[in-house]
Amino acid sequence: MPAATGIGRYEIEAEIGRGATSVVYRARESRSGRQVALKTLALSREFDADAIGDARRRFLREAEAARRLRHPAIVAVLDAGEEGGVAFLAMELVAGHDLRRHVAPAHLLPVLQTLQIAARIADALGYAHAQGVVQRVVKAANVLIEAASGRIGVTDFGIARIGDASHTRTGMLLGTPECMAPESLVGARADHRSDLYSLGVLLFQLLCGRPPFEAAALGALMRQVVNDPPPDLRGARPELPAALAALVARLLAKDPASRPQDGATVARALRQIVAGSGAP
Repeated sequence: MPAATGIGRYEIEAEIGRGATSVVYRARESRSGRQVALKTLALSREFDADAIGDARRRFLREAEAARRLRHPAIVAVLDAGEEGGVAFLAMELVAGHDLRRHVAPAHLLPVLQTLQIAARIADALGYAHAQGVVQRVVKAANVLIEAASGRIGVTDFGIARIGDASHTRTGMLLGTPECMAPESLVGARADHRSDLYSLGVLLFQLLCGRPPFEAAALGALMRQVVNDPPPDLRGARPELPAALAALVARLLAKDPASRPQDGATVARALRQIVAGSGAP
């Protein structure tokens, strides 16, 4: 826990999530009483002394960009700051779960529901990209489903970019390599098309229960992502429509220019597949 009872004006109530470099708490804003999800990143632990100043500036800059995003399928960032070497984002609290349980083979969602979810994620990405914000780590852990309404909320805009193209003090890449676009893994500049690649990975996982590329060793996995052609979606699930397999293949193209060029195009294609009843 970042402090005995909280950080800034937020009173910590309980830990609700933990990632490789961050911890998420349910917290309450002391003045308004509003409950929030408070995501914290211990900068002093994750970055060397000569990098922490740059990390702090980037965090606050990207968090401010994320605060401007207002879309039904994006979890709103309400506040951001840093105290005692701990950076934090206060976000709206979504009562539900993320998509990690639904990339397990035993818990896959129905195909039509999966395509509808992916279309809403594509909508959110298209909106963010139009505002100049790139998510960079579109993965199951960063997409929430609200239990009561079924609302989809993409999160982690802003904090996902901290330490991009760099390493933590322990030398681990920030991000999830199997979800990252080839250009991100080789140090090239990531853009909105990198997000669409990651969406293709997530869609493949939601439909097949595994990512398109898998390897026990990190180096082997990175080589696959950068060099190997993606597997055919219908090799794992022959009953899926050809149009869907073709769309996923385009999203997973090595060359960003060969991918769909915006989220709206992807959302429209997914909804056309749904409307055509081509999905089981």
